[in-house]
Amino acid sequence: MKEEIFVYFIGTAGSGKSTLTANFHDWFEKRGIDTIIVNLDPGAENLPYEPNVDICDWISLKEVMDTNELGPNGAQVACADMIALNIEDIKKSINSFKSDYIFIDTPGQLELFVFRESGKFTVNTLNPNKSIIGYLLDPILARTASGFVSQLLLSFTTNFRLNMPQINILTKTDLLTEKDLEIITKWSENPEEIYEAIQFEKASVYREISESISRLIQDFGSIIPMVPTSYNRFFGIEDIYSNIQMQFSAGEDILKD
Repeated sequence: MKEEIFVYFIGTAGSGKSTLTANFHDWFEKRGIDTIIVNLDPGAENLPYEPNVDICDWISLKEVMDTNELGPNGAQVACADMIALNIEDIKKSINSFKSDYIFIDTPGQLELFVFRESGKFTVNTLNPNKSIIGYLLDPILARTASGFVSQLLLSFTTNFRLNMPQINILTKTDLLTEKDLEIITKWSENPEEIYEAIQFEKASVYREISESISRLIQDFGSIIPMVPTSYNRFFGIEDIYSNIQMQFSAGEDILKD
């Protein structure tokens, strides 16, 4: 029996999770691969896709705010825990589609999914053995060595917390120059390149912290493959697909004729 692959798109607010989720879905559909999208953000509005399974069918952020007299942040925390309470019903809804790929668009605030036990519980309940994280790196922050290292730390922490295979995805590369993209790619492939680049930054406590984080990442050997992507012409999507197939199917291509 074929087992679906779950892909979790995780990243900081504004990193492009929903846009990338929609782009992934369109690319896969054009190639005849059955996919569905699951929206796990109860506060999401004006999504660039039509979710097949929507957490908003179970949980309303506005209703939680009104009922419990909470502000937006407090309500988001409450909703994150409520997702776990409804996860069995969500799982049944997902399973009813019998798709090849399940794309999970996680809450806008990374900490709501990564740092709360409800996020780990959700992953372990849905399909812990055939799931992968697509961690989104913000291209603007990535233009400096210290900014890139700070994002790698969040990526590393996400990997540590959820304990799943992971691909780092540099989004919106059309906002970068070719030179910027070349440098960031080198940093992603060789930690020593990042460390050396940090040495050229202005001396400060921030630089010292960045140096320490860089060494920490090296010590743990957490070099995760990074794939640059852009919304234009599905740039990078096929590379991510290949990485996922290598992880779960020894590189076997499931593209239909």
